[in-house]
Amino acid sequence: MGVLVGKKAPSFKASAVVNGGEIVQNFSLDEFIGKNHVVFFFYPKDFTFVCPSELHAFQEKLGEFEARGVKLVACSTDTEESHWAWLQVPKNKGGIEGIKYPLVADTNKTISEAYGVLNGEYDYDMDGKLVASGEMIAYRGLFLIDKEGKVRHQLINDLPLGRNVDEALRMVDALQFNEENGEVCPANWTKGKEGMKASFEGVAEYLANN
Repeated sequence: MGVLVGKKAPSFKASAVVNGGEIVQNFSLDEFIGKNHVVFFFYPKDFTFVCPSELHAFQEKLGEFEARGVKLVACSTDTEESHWAWLQVPKNKGGIEGIKYPLVADTNKTISEAYGVLNGEYDYDMDGKLVASGEMIAYRGLFLIDKEGKVRHQLINDLPLGRNVDEALRMVDALQFNEENGEVCPANWTKGKEGMKASFEGVAEYLANN
């Protein structure tokens, strides 16, 4: 689909594992509309190498996301049973035991395709069904979605490149600062720093003082 920033986040219903072990049906991000910001991120595959480092890194910062009223949700093209099995494996054995935020099962690949992060060679047949010629997994996509359900930030990394969780938090802070103050965030802005007014005068004032 390409760039989703400024557009409504694609809606879906899918199975997910929540609270570290409970499988639920028809999980949807729509339940957070009007209530919470959402950081929705994709990872390539269960039982791999870079992926658990990212999942644990997000878990370590879960309290900081929650303190900001942000829901953290992960997704891969594995089944909910695979998610559940990986959650039973201890961290020191390469597992993700202890992860509490939802893990969505994009088994039919439609969520990854809708968000533009599906890796692999694929096309559609005459009936409109997706046909793959190789393994199809998700790139490391991350989407910051506001309370109205609109995508405000997206980041897509290639498979070997892990993400920076602190940068995800910084983008949450920047969005919430803009929403609360109406000011924009200059380069390298972090929480606690000044913003700037979206005008030539505002830019000039900011540059003069920084």
